[in-house]
Amino acid sequence: MNTWSIVATSQPPERIAAERWFLTRGLSSVLTNRARWRRLWPRSAPALSAFATVMVSTVLVKLAGATTYQQTDDDNPSAAQWVLIAIVAGVIPVALLVGKTVGRITEDRRRAAAAVAAIVVALVCDVFNGPTSHPLADVGSTIFAVITLLGLNGLGIGAVLGWAGRLTGEHLASVGGLFARALPVVLLTVLVFFNGPVWSMAATITRERLLAVALFMTSIAVIFLYTGIVERIQPLLGSTTLREGDQQQLVGTPFETMPDPPSGFPLRTLERINVIFVVVASAVAQIASVALVTMMIFLIMGLLALTPDLMADWTHHGPETSAWLGITIPIPPALLHVTMFLGALTFMYISALSVNDKRYRTQFLDPLFDKLRLTLVARNRYRQYIAAGAR
Repeated sequence: MNTWSIVATSQPPERIAAERWFLTRGLSSVLTNRARWRRLWPRSAPALSAFATVMVSTVLVKLAGATTYQQTDDDNPSAAQWVLIAIVAGVIPVALLVGKTVGRITEDRRRAAAAVAAIVVALVCDVFNGPTSHPLADVGSTIFAVITLLGLNGLGIGAVLGWAGRLTGEHLASVGGLFARALPVVLLTVLVFFNGPVWSMAATITRERLLAVALFMTSIAVIFLYTGIVERIQPLLGSTTLREGDQQQLVGTPFETMPDPPSGFPLRTLERINVIFVVVASAVAQIASVALVTMMIFLIMGLLALTPDLMADWTHHGPETSAWLGITIPIPPALLHVTMFLGALTFMYISALSVNDKRYRTQFLDPLFDKLRLTLVARNRYRQYIAAGAR
């Protein structure tokens, strides 16, 4: 029996199941501090596996020969560039898929083994072909990233982000609807994309300043989204009493046989923040997925349509290669800058659209509020269970 099994068996099975249930739904603040740090290593396996996948992609980028921006004589992308495009476009989906696959493992021992394997893979990538030319610095960065991931999971933030990602996956249909209704702004940004002065600006602005602009735009959008959601979530925060049909929905959960408290436990400040954060993070994750798709469309369009001569004319002979995280890639910085700006613009537009769009609220926010209310009912039963002496 390994350490994780010993820790698990020291707690009542129903309590362990209840803690997993809350973590799966992103309400980590319901648990005690000790419960949030319990089973930390196997719980972190999906995130560590996704991180290892990203590290492998950095090695593949170097193996693809991503050192210069070169075109063939007929101005078509070279084979190495096609490989690079595939890696850049697929690294995030593949990393998410790997994390989701590891997350389906139910046995703690196997999950812990997957976490160890992920760290080994990441360190091997650092030693033999890391993002920079300094292996020791790469190893240090990887260790810091692993500690950060473990800390986020221990604080419960990882559970919230994981829940938001899973919920976004369940609502891919509404994401498609959002993207369809965002087509007007996408068509408008096509005109921006093929505008010469915009490319002159993108070629002269520094990456740091552009990131600040993109952060400013997305911050405004998130604040607008937050205010709209908080206004609609107040009734949920004020009442968590049992309603007709709730008992039936709790059948098969760890709370099926737990009694309801005589009076509901008021939400603590941290729990209120957790609930609001869950809703906002879910909405942001869904909208960001549409913005990322838009960015990828423009990035690939630029790689296919913009020849080196045209890029040199629009950017006044600006750099033809970029360096991200120490990796030289054959993509002009101006193309990346324009793509980032258009992504932030799309994020702002869809954020404003989603708050005031009735169909979006019906398809996404209302079902989300119903699930959260049922989770808070289960939280009352769990708190009563803990108060009754199950420590």
